[in-house]
Amino acid sequence: MRVLLQNLTKKFPNRNKKAKEDVVAVNDFTFEIPDGKLVGLLGPSGCGKSTTLNLICGLQKPTSGKIYFGEDDVTNLPPENRGVGLVFQNYALYPHLTVKQNILFPLQNLRGKAKLSKEVMLRKAYDIAKLVQIDELMDRKPSELSGGQQQRVAIARALVKMPRVLLLDEPLSNLDARLRLQTREEIKRIQGETGITTVFVTHDQEEAMSISDLIVVMKDGVVQQIGAPQDVYDSPVNLFVAKFLGTPPISVFKGTVKDGNLYVGSDLIGKTDMATDISKDVFVGIRPEGFVLKDGGALCCKLERVEVMGRDISVVSTHEASVNPTIRSIISSDNKVDFGQAEVRFDLKPNKVFVFDADTEERIACTIE
Repeated sequence: MRVLLQNLTKKFPNRNKKAKEDVVAVNDFTFEIPDGKLVGLLGPSGCGKSTTLNLICGLQKPTSGKIYFGEDDVTNLPPENRGVGLVFQNYALYPHLTVKQNILFPLQNLRGKAKLSKEVMLRKAYDIAKLVQIDELMDRKPSELSGGQQQRVAIARALVKMPRVLLLDEPLSNLDARLRLQTREEIKRIQGETGITTVFVTHDQEEAMSISDLIVVMKDGVVQQIGAPQDVYDSPVNLFVAKFLGTPPISVFKGTVKDGNLYVGSDLIGKTDMATDISKDVFVGIRPEGFVLKDGGALCCKLERVEVMGRDISVVSTHEASVNPTIRSIISSDNKVDFGQAEVRFDLKPNKVFVFDADTEERIACTIE
């Protein structure tokens, strides 16, 4: 099911009575979610991603704008008539019901022509339980399940009616690291097998990038960038997106462009194709994998420590022009780093270096050599 959000805006009354303006949670959001795709809404707390999800499912009404499922305008349609499945962060299972009864509950509430026989409902419940791999747990109560199993029950309950759109509101936040990894892989598998258009809300960029076909990066209710996860990572449109994506985060430096040369502090790190008569202050972002350890390299940093991580080495250093307190460079464990040296030098991979306007923080398109 294709979902179209058209100039979607949601405003809330300001709790500060002295403030005249409303709080804008979602601001003029226009985006088409392709049929059968998994889209991640990504951003920090308060960016408007959960509000957008609530607008799609009908729990909140937009201040302005339209929502379409296929060709149907569902903007003013109540949630129960939209054909959506919603999975919450806290599972929201009925504790007194078994797994089977929890999954059957949405089907038992169907009325009129949509009402199903007991045999059909049971078959659907067991089919979906098998899909999410909990068919052997059907007689247990939620209290007898692990967090990951409870989340699978919640997903099964949302899927059993085969909704037109599946909405997941930070469904992995309450799980430990190992379960989170396993469950996100399961969500990707289930979505692929069902082909249901899915919207996944998270503040965890690693989750969003690992399972999403497309990601939407938001800040203060405004869409910053939309694209395939790798494309957004490799080509951020502004400094916010560059800093939000990536683990470890991107290292940001104060720099200048002068006579076509790019400087970080006093270090000349490369030539650009920018006009030679331009002289301006910039921010320079370098991905952690963009550092190449080399004697006599262009960027000279003060060595703090070296962290061995098995296949990789994390070199922690500082630089006078760095915006970050420390710089974390990820290099191969084949490299030998002298722990006792005061300085460490790097050359840089041009495709991992980004230049941003110091005033607007928008990315400046340029080639670095």
